[in-house]
Amino acid sequence: MKHAEQWDDLWLDARLATMVGSGYGVVEDGAIGVRDGVIVYAGPRADLPLLAQSSRAHHNAGRRWITPGLIDCHTHIVYGGNRAAEFEMRLEGRSYAEIAAAGGGIVSTVKATREASLDRLVHLASARLKPLIAEGVVAIESKSGYGLDLESEIKLLRAGRLLPLRHPIHVRTTFLGAHALPPEFAGKSDDYIDYLIGTVLPQIVSFGLADAVDAFLETIGFSHAQVDRLFAAATRMGLPVKLHADQLSDGRGAALAARYQALSADHLEYTSAEGVAAMAKSGTVAVLLPGAFYTLRETKLPPIEALRQAGVKMAVATDSNPGTSPTTSLLLMLNMAATLFRLTPAEALAGVTRNAAAALGLGSSHGTLEAGKRADFCVWDIETPAELTYSLGGNPLYQRVWSGQIG
Repeated sequence: MKHAEQWDDLWLDARLATMVGSGYGVVEDGAIGVRDGVIVYAGPRADLPLLAQSSRAHHNAGRRWITPGLIDCHTHIVYGGNRAAEFEMRLEGRSYAEIAAAGGGIVSTVKATREASLDRLVHLASARLKPLIAEGVVAIESKSGYGLDLESEIKLLRAGRLLPLRHPIHVRTTFLGAHALPPEFAGKSDDYIDYLIGTVLPQIVSFGLADAVDAFLETIGFSHAQVDRLFAAATRMGLPVKLHADQLSDGRGAALAARYQALSADHLEYTSAEGVAAMAKSGTVAVLLPGAFYTLRETKLPPIEALRQAGVKMAVATDSNPGTSPTTSLLLMLNMAATLFRLTPAEALAGVTRNAAAALGLGSSHGTLEAGKRADFCVWDIETPAELTYSLGGNPLYQRVWSGQIG
């Protein structure tokens, strides 16, 4: 039996971007020690304790950079079908709102998703997940919201829960029943919210299928009052909340999310100064989604400078979904966040590490390289961490380490 203090693995000759504190948290001649899938040391090689030499396996990073594993904190990765036809319609001049009003948008994915079996949904989501894993992603969020009835929403959440059984990935599942109004509730949005609160949410809670509750507060989604009722119910049932907020108009979504101490408010293109201040006070993370901004050819930028000045944590995610952000590249989102939203490379990398972890409630286990965190990290063939944001379409991942295991 090995000694209780013996380390399993030791990475040496590494440059660390620990993401602790501000900036990259650089350690030029660094080392990482791992025991039982947890980081037990991350810091200067010169400060390694003597017991490090007895580690079972030594790995030479060859002066490569090591960062925390990447986290995609906003995805709709489980769904059936695709919406390539709507992509054509937008290029022909139709707006997102016009397409939704004509029966497209979210509701057009519902039929294909309802018809797909659980196995089929897991298979499709797995195909979308593999490119993310290949880029160094170690944790994702998987939202429901394409079922919009009890059976289908449960199926979507179960699919998300099954992904870690097939892939080395952590998954946080979010119930997004208030994503759109299903056809059977046409013209009866208040009744649908009653249905979610009285029927769907209690079942999901009883099965333990959701880690959070989300909603789409928008002129083409649900009203401020309706989301308020849903969030009050979720809070009573012990679930944290997140919100699609202020994407197409200022619906005071950021302030509502902050009032419920939401993990995150996402999109935020039209968020007001009051909303920013409320988020800063509550600690709610701002999740920026440049893929949707790009795909929809939006021109209204999120209030980046106001968020920065207020000290609001900014995360970056793919928003991987069939209609408005059909991407499976988180590295591409780093470049878009910098190019479109003017984040610095350090802010962008923080957005897919420590701030993304906070947006999923994983701040105690992920997002930085430090003792006590999960041994989920990436070894990169780069000369500077800024290259991860600078590169457009490349993938310089050398090794992905998940729970202390390479691969």
